[in-house]
Amino acid sequence: MYKTIITLRSFCCLALLCCLALPAAADDVQLQKNHPDRYVVVKGDTLWGISGKFLKDPWQWPTVWKMNRTEIKNPHRIYPGDIIVLDMSSGSPQLRLLHETVVLEPGIREEALEKAAVPTISPYIIGPFLSQPLVIENDELNDAPVIIDGQENRLVLSPGVKVYVDRIDDDKGPFWQVYRNGKVLVDAITKEVLGTEAYYLGDAKVTNYGEPASAEIVRAKEEIFKGDKLVPAPEESTISFIPRAPDDQITGSIISIYSGVGETATNSIVTIDRGSTDGLEEGHVLAIYRGGKIIRNAVSANGKQPPHYWEKKKNPSHRWDKPNADPSVSDKNPEKDASELDPAFIKLPNERVGLLMIFRTFDRVSYGLIMQASEPINVLDLVQTP
Repeated sequence: MYKTIITLRSFCCLALLCCLALPAAADDVQLQKNHPDRYVVVKGDTLWGISGKFLKDPWQWPTVWKMNRTEIKNPHRIYPGDIIVLDMSSGSPQLRLLHETVVLEPGIREEALEKAAVPTISPYIIGPFLSQPLVIENDELNDAPVIIDGQENRLVLSPGVKVYVDRIDDDKGPFWQVYRNGKVLVDAITKEVLGTEAYYLGDAKVTNYGEPASAEIVRAKEEIFKGDKLVPAPEESTISFIPRAPDDQITGSIISIYSGVGETATNSIVTIDRGSTDGLEEGHVLAIYRGGKIIRNAVSANGKQPPHYWEKKKNPSHRWDKPNADPSVSDKNPEKDASELDPAFIKLPNERVGLLMIFRTFDRVSYGLIMQASEPINVLDLVQTP
């Protein structure tokens, strides 16, 4: 879509007005030590990166822009060439936007503004994740159309190959994605099944509807076989959300790292065990904490050895923090164990190790991008409202 802009020989200032206050107060905003007074937006910038030039906590972006909840959900666009100015005239930091256009003579300039707008985070990192992977809840994939055969009885179905599907109605559209059941996602504390992360395999286009239907494989990320399922391709997603803290206190855990490794770092994708039903939205920022270890208290308050001291010395492998617990159960989540500690044990405080931003939510799980990490991020690290 193209928009027409009437150019002027001056600056025009657009202040974003405040209608509904957010929970964080402007007084709580801390500026970077060497923050600029103004910044000219350039191609390749992101809202998170620009915010980090001014603020120690980039997720406080809505506070310094005095944005209300309506503006957060439908944010004003920022484009290369715009000038962001730090205004301290009120005694607290506020960012304002200047649109600068200079021409030799009056005229009309036409630009593709939507395409040029600065994204919240890099689309090259999260782009594929806006439409896949897919979290299947309540066994929804069981009833999806299934590939029943391939052209000339081929076993491996690659791009350009015709496939036959058990049924597809003509009201479902021609563009589909191919999936296969994958990893089961469970709550880190309760171990309740939250859904299944289906593996995205490729894309298909329907050529004939009916029972059976015909389709052509147009893209294959991995090998596609008979028995794989088809899901309607989602509409193109946007990433025009605003980084911010959740309004409410949310706590959860990292339950999966998308690359399949045990630990990760900045610019990696992780899955957490909280979703839209818990109040999470795209753009929410959560702090990542390493759970404090549980250690034995060598000496009690009265200066004597704590209960079971000598028994623990003889049998250190027993879980003395939970005397009746199954010793084979992992101690990786000290947050859960803290309330059940033997008085002879001490839980060390949790340590903050990073930040993540939520960019895609399902009912009970969400995908986030690691924005900051002071040390490697692990599965079962805790997440909470910063």
